[in-house]
Amino acid sequence: MPAKDMYHNQVRSALVKDGWTITHDPLLIRLTKKKLYVDLGAERIIAAERGTEKIAVEIKSFTRPSDIKDLEEALGQCVLYSRLLSRYDPDRRVYLAVTEGVYTSVFEEEAGQILIEDGLLNVVTFDADQEELVRWVP
Repeated sequence: MPAKDMYHNQVRSALVKDGWTITHDPLLIRLTKKKLYVDLGAERIIAAERGTEKIAVEIKSFTRPSDIKDLEEALGQCVLYSRLLSRYDPDRRVYLAVTEGVYTSVFEEEAGQILIEDGLLNVVTFDADQEELVRWVP
């Protein structure tokens, strides 16, 4: 079982406050010979006629001296999880959870914007102190 990110509990609480039901902590992706773990799996009912929205959330704190190294690792994990879940749980969408500060310093800069614009990353930001979600991108 992988170690939990320093913001794990805050993101979990923020998702619940936002109406999500935590279904997996962590979400297991079982391959033939390997197991991978996404930090959280959650779902919520959208509307009676649309059914349930499902997400997988990978939480990253971006604490290295180089935010580009953190971005490389987060991107790799999210792309890997996205591709695997597209086969094994295709209704689930992968989100990278970061603080608002990380979003501003990384995803409002050129590299982060390109990744979002090209559809490689979905991002949800949170306020760790208030344990609340701030924005979903896209």
